[in-house]
Amino acid sequence: MVNMEKSYKKIEEITESLSKYLQGKDRPLRLALICFFSRGHLLIEDLPGTGKTTLAIGIAKTLGLTFGRVQCTSDLLPTDITGLSIYNKTSGEFEFHPGPIFNNIVLCDEINRATPKTQSALLEAMGEKQVTIEGKTYKLPRLFFVIATQNPVEQFGTFPLPESQLDRFMMKISIGYPSHDAEKEILKVGSKREELYSIEPVMDHEEAIAIQKDIEKNIYVSDKILNYILAIIEATRANGFLTAGLSTRGALTIVSTAKTNAYFNGRNFVIPEDIKELFEYVIPHRVIFKEEYESLDRKEVIRSLIEKIPTPA
Repeated sequence: MVNMEKSYKKIEEITESLSKYLQGKDRPLRLALICFFSRGHLLIEDLPGTGKTTLAIGIAKTLGLTFGRVQCTSDLLPTDITGLSIYNKTSGEFEFHPGPIFNNIVLCDEINRATPKTQSALLEAMGEKQVTIEGKTYKLPRLFFVIATQNPVEQFGTFPLPESQLDRFMMKISIGYPSHDAEKEILKVGSKREELYSIEPVMDHEEAIAIQKDIEKNIYVSDKILNYILAIIEATRANGFLTAGLSTRGALTIVSTAKTNAYFNGRNFVIPEDIKELFEYVIPHRVIFKEEYESLDRKEVIRSLIEKIPTPA
C-alpha cells in the first residue's frame, strides 16, 4: 500500500504549484485531478479564455507526463488524431507515425466542432486505451487522460456529442470566470502560461500509477454506501423527467470518483459526502431528459432527486 500521507502531500503540492497559474480555479483543478486519479476522462464546457489549456498543460507538467493538443475543426480527420502510415522511399516500407492521441494527456479543444466520424475515433481510445489503424492495434500509454472542451454558446458548425461519447467522460465541469481579486492579480502580472513549461514535476509516472492502484484497491466502500449509490441509480431510472437513467458505467464512475475524493480528503473509506460533493459533475451529462423537459436545469433535477434519498448513517 502507498503511503497515503506522503501521496496526499504531493497532491497538495500539485494544487499549490498550479494555483498561481490558475488563480481562483482551485475547485476545477481539484476536480480534474480527481478525474485523472480515478482513471477517467474530463469534459470541460466553458467559454474561450477561461484557462482550459493552462489547466491541461499544468497537470501534465506537474505529473511529468507528455502533452498533446488537438484543435478540432470540421475538416479534422480521424488520422489527424490517431496517426497514420507514411511510405518511406529509403526503406521501401510504410512507417507508422503516431498522432497526438499517443501522449499521456491529450487536450481535444472544441471537440463538438469535429465531425461524428472523427469524434468516434476517440471512443476506442477512451474506452479501451488502444487504437486500431489500418487493421493493426496499438496500445496507448498506461497513464492516459483526455481533456475535451466544448463551447456552450457558439453552436454554428458544431456536431453535438452523442450519448455514447458523453458517457465516456467521467466528469463534465466548467472553469468559469475568476473572482474579482484573482482577475485583478492576473491583470497585474499578465499571463504566466510560458512559465508552465519550466515547472518541475512533483511526481513521476510510477508514483501516479501507484496512487491510482492504491485508490482502486485500498479505499473501502461499505455495503451501506453501495446501497446508497444503487438507490441514486434506481431513482434516475424511475424519474419522470428522464427517458434514460444512469448506466452501469455511470454507477462505476460514482464509486471510482467517491473513492478518489475520500483519498484526497485523507481517508481510506468512503462517506456519503464524497458522493454528494461530486454528483453534479458525474451524473447530469449521463442521463437523457425527455424532450419536453430539455430546458430544465439538469443539476437541479438531479439535486432534488438525491435530496429525497435517505443518507446512510
